[in-house]
Amino acid sequence: MNGNNLSMKLGKGLIFLFLLFSFSALDELKAQDRKTVLQLDPGENNPRNSEGDFIRLKDGRIMFIYTHFTGKSASDFGSAFLAARYSEDDGQTWTDEDRTIVPNDGRMNVMSVSLLRLQDGNIALFYARKNGLSDCKPLMRISKDEGETWSAPTSCITDREGYFVLNNNRVLQLENGRLIMPVALHRTSEGEDFNENGQLFTYFSDDNGATWKSGKEVKNQNNIVFQEPGLVALKNGKLMMIIRTDDGVQYSSYSKNLGKKWTPAKPTNISSPVSPATIARIPSTGDLLMVWNNNGVKQGMYKGKRTPLNIAISKDEGKTWESEKVLEDDPDGWYCYTAIHFVNDDEVLLSYCAGDRPAGTGLSVTRLTLLDLDWVYGE
Repeated sequence: MNGNNLSMKLGKGLIFLFLLFSFSALDELKAQDRKTVLQLDPGENNPRNSEGDFIRLKDGRIMFIYTHFTGKSASDFGSAFLAARYSEDDGQTWTDEDRTIVPNDGRMNVMSVSLLRLQDGNIALFYARKNGLSDCKPLMRISKDEGETWSAPTSCITDREGYFVLNNNRVLQLENGRLIMPVALHRTSEGEDFNENGQLFTYFSDDNGATWKSGKEVKNQNNIVFQEPGLVALKNGKLMMIIRTDDGVQYSSYSKNLGKKWTPAKPTNISSPVSPATIARIPSTGDLLMVWNNNGVKQGMYKGKRTPLNIAISKDEGKTWESEKVLEDDPDGWYCYTAIHFVNDDEVLLSYCAGDRPAGTGLSVTRLTLLDLDWVYGE
């Protein structure tokens, strides 16, 4: 073998090694940008692990409370209690064992957690107690010792009876101290099939949850299916409600008086199946972050499926969205019921259902993902 051939082979080998290293480094970078830090799969006597929420404790730990189903049923009406996991390293790793936070004191279950650090320093825990198809209401408990113990539950709705849906990661405390939650009332009688169409309200409290009042119903002037509303406070003092519908897009409604009255709901340009969207404000930039299923349902792509899972940024208070990314894109995946928690100025934690629809685990797997905000903002 002459020297020239040897040099060429060595050169090609070095180029191959360089490319291999470069692609490996790129893969490692992507893994750092998006990292699954916990996955709660179903198991024996645990047919489903479902939606939850996060709170930062004063000792630096992050607590995640989610819905742990028991028995054999993974339906929304199966037996479940509220369980907690903890992270001591900003969400990188999590404890292996559940801690029971609220046992199942409903005739069906307790589920759909929202956690909130109140302005007085205490922690508020909101969840649904489900007794039947005509009796489901959000309850509130308070912890004064960082989640070690909790007060007795108080009902957040006392002026109406019925089946009220409050999604996870949905309750806000506004700058003036008002607590506010968006709910969908599904008027269903026992023995009937569940009424899919909800009437939308907000309930609010100005005495730290001791008493609650209802705002006016959001008008459904297009007569479509309304479900699972969410809220975000805008910089102009208004509140924006984002609404799951069966019209191929999310709808929105606005309140200029802190939830007392709402504009009639109108369609947005946010393509979506019948699946909720979650919006939160990024503390380090002031922009809005949205997680939802942008599956092109209007064009027939993935019609009816809650996949892919997408994330985007709004720099104009929800008027337009940019820097859209795909978080999950398994065509058989089922991604929904997101909770958003900003770990620091650089990272955000997401929890969401991430099961396999054909395998029957669509809502039964909960995944926690840690994202780098530079990646979220990147091209």
